Amino acid sequence: MYTLHIKGKTIDLFPGEEAGAPILYLNTFSHEGGKVLEAARAAGCPAFTLAAISDLDWNRDMAPWDSPPAFKSAAPFTGGADEYLRLLAEELVPAAERKLSAAPRWRGIVGYSLAGLFALYAVYRSELFSRAGSISGSLWFPGMTELVMSREPKRRPECVYFSLGDRESKTRNPVLRNVRRNTEEIQTFCRNRGIDTVFEENPGGHHDRAAERTAAGIVWLLRR
Repeated sequence: MYTLHIKGKTIDLFPGEEAGAPILYLNTFSHEGGKVLEAARAAGCPAFTLAAISDLDWNRDMAPWDSPPAFKSAAPFTGGADEYLRLLAEELVPAAERKLSAAPRWRGIVGYSLAGLFALYAVYRSELFSRAGSISGSLWFPGMTELVMSREPKRRPECVYFSLGDRESKTRNPVLRNVRRNTEEIQTFCRNRGIDTVFEENPGGHHDRAAERTAAGIVWLLRR
């Protein structure tokens, strides 16, 4: 394992056992990379490299554009995703991959919650990633469905994974309760465009078994 500190971000890099193994970038809220990797290995995943990025300005780096807070007591979203994507492309990804013995066969991005929203947004705004996983993704985010259905991705993804907990949309919050409808509409749209995709439902709410759900998405992407 390597730990890199770049422009205020931390990358925990777990190189795969095989030279040229695929690499997956995981944006994390609080250094969950090791736990996710352990869960993925327990699920019998193929060899891969995990680059877990933390110390993010969560409501800025993961947000495509400005948006009011989802809860009364929460902070607003100050859309900095494009700026963070530039940092990924210009500094974080090159620095991580210089540590590897060989270039990865392919590069993907996964994320949980708001980072799942960002993972999908990234394939529309960047050519960096060929596979994406939106795990319990915040696809309730205003305007995201419209973006997906009105623009072509910068790089057509080979496959995209979606999942949600079966209780995530069962809320009185008028914004958050759209998450299942939006996720299913986006997944269906991707499938109809010929993209290899799946929507998986997990038992529980948004905060249940996050590492295991993320690992399931990683395993699916690696096995395509």
